[in-house]
Amino acid sequence: MLLVFFRHGSIAALVIGVVIEMLAFSLGWITPRPMMMLLGALLFYLTEYGMHRFAFHAPPLPWPMLRKMQHRLHYDHHVEPNRLDLLFLPLWFLAPNLAVTTGLLALIFGAEASASALFGIMLAILHYEWVHYVAHIPYQPKTRFGQWIKQYHLRHHFISEKHWFGVSNPTLDHVFGTFSAPADVEKSGTTRKLY
Repeated sequence: MLLVFFRHGSIAALVIGVVIEMLAFSLGWITPRPMMMLLGALLFYLTEYGMHRFAFHAPPLPWPMLRKMQHRLHYDHHVEPNRLDLLFLPLWFLAPNLAVTTGLLALIFGAEASASALFGIMLAILHYEWVHYVAHIPYQPKTRFGQWIKQYHLRHHFISEKHWFGVSNPTLDHVFGTFSAPADVEKSGTTRKLY
């Protein structure tokens, strides 16, 4: 189970990035800034919800190349939710987004602070990817919370794609009104075929 998770290209790249930053922190090349790490993680969790709800579930774009990207990034994952090659964020999407985010944070907070924010972002993405992975493989988590968060995400795939957008963190579903008790939501006929 762990080996399959770490074999995916973007996961391996994230782990390498985290290890490099840990080395830079421990060797004193970069001063770790815990508040910036926390800010980075919070930014990711906001992005997780926002991208999932507003970008990944957006109507198909009129340009074939971008429509193909929409399918790879999310539509196809709904069609085949247990296909691992469709589960993880692809490196071609993740790397430029991390680079642009780090660049913007460097402009606002400075290079050293942005390195700490990047560390928080990468840890949050690894958390997201792990929770998402566990939700889609035939594995029953051992803790009650693990079982609950798995079921929470699977509702999005098998009850209604219009609810439960927070894959690893349900907080923003509560804030933005996309959280519902499963019994209160009518089963959607389009959870597999978004458009």
